[in-house]
Amino acid sequence: MKFDEIQIRVRYGETDQMGVVYHGNYALYLEMGRIEWLRKFGISYKKMEENGIMLPVISLNINYKKSAGYDDLIKVKTQLKKTPTAKIEFEYEITNENGEILTTAETTLVFIDMKTNRPVRAPQYILDLVS
Repeated sequence: MKFDEIQIRVRYGETDQMGVVYHGNYALYLEMGRIEWLRKFGISYKKMEENGIMLPVISLNINYKKSAGYDDLIKVKTQLKKTPTAKIEFEYEITNENGEILTTAETTLVFIDMKTNRPVRAPQYILDLVS
């Protein structure tokens, strides 16, 4: 499936007193990867919401393997797991500058009609862009 990769420089405020990235910040890194993945394939979160569709995360699974620290340059690889239905699933791999795997993760998001607050199938334009 299609993938994208971004680089992030770890900022001081993302670390704890030991200079290690706080575990909760990995969810933000995944979000950054996912937003850029969508953008790369022509999908705008902003336009999707303007068209009445929101995409909340309903599942997040993170496996921590090694720590990232202050000023590290990390890569977030984001990959679509399978063709979207009413949900869209992503797999992630975060690596350091040496190519070592720091974290693997998966998220599941659901397409929600903002008027009814109910799940809907993925919009056709999204299916066309990712196929």
